[in-house]
Amino acid sequence: KFVEQIKNPVVINYNSIPHFPISTVEHHKGKLIYGTIKGKKILAMQGRFHYYEGYSMQQITLPVRVMHVLGIKYLLISNAAGNLNLKWKKGEMMLIDDHINLQPDNPLRGANFEVFGPRFPDMSEPYSKKLNNLLVKIAKEKKVKLNKGVYVAVMGPNLETRAEYRFLNRIGADAVGMSTVPEVLVANHMGLPCCAISVLTDDCDPDNLKPALLSEIVAVASKTEPRLTELYVELIGRV
Repeated sequence: KFVEQIKNPVVINYNSIPHFPISTVEHHKGKLIYGTIKGKKILAMQGRFHYYEGYSMQQITLPVRVMHVLGIKYLLISNAAGNLNLKWKKGEMMLIDDHINLQPDNPLRGANFEVFGPRFPDMSEPYSKKLNNLLVKIAKEKKVKLNKGVYVAVMGPNLETRAEYRFLNRIGADAVGMSTVPEVLVANHMGLPCCAISVLTDDCDPDNLKPALLSEIVAVASKTEPRLTELYVELIGRV
């Protein structure tokens, strides 16, 4: 519903854009929306692509390349993720400070296009300190709880076993998901500042693990969505 904040929207279906993949996941509408928020020009992807859908990493990240060429200055990402940090609760949000990539492929594999970026891009600061600091400040001002932590990306589409949740927690992850990292890799390759917020939609406590239902995950995400929208709308106004 973030797109409801966009003024004078121009809506383009993914299937009308040459070479764009089509989102196959329920609740991902498959639309590129251009307009303004707080006087800033923005492009919004209503629906993203995932490796588990069968697309290549290059296909998944093509929209980020396209948006960069069109002139975007910042990339703001959101996702739904499983909560591995037992100090937090589902329904809360996590600002991604760093990530662990356990996906089996990389969008930068293959021939490097120097026009976009270097062969071996640095990842010492994958998420913009400027954007993250602004988000922390905005969250405090608006009294919105915003945890900060490490996101681990896995292939999916299955959720994890109890042993896998223990493993992910032990290697330093606070939240687990199946997206975001490919887009962040490509953004860093092009020198495009980015930030990402996870909505923690289910608790991944291996000692008290219950089946995660898609309907419940969507319900939690929908309940948290207004707070996420509030943070990103304010961020757009300040950058």
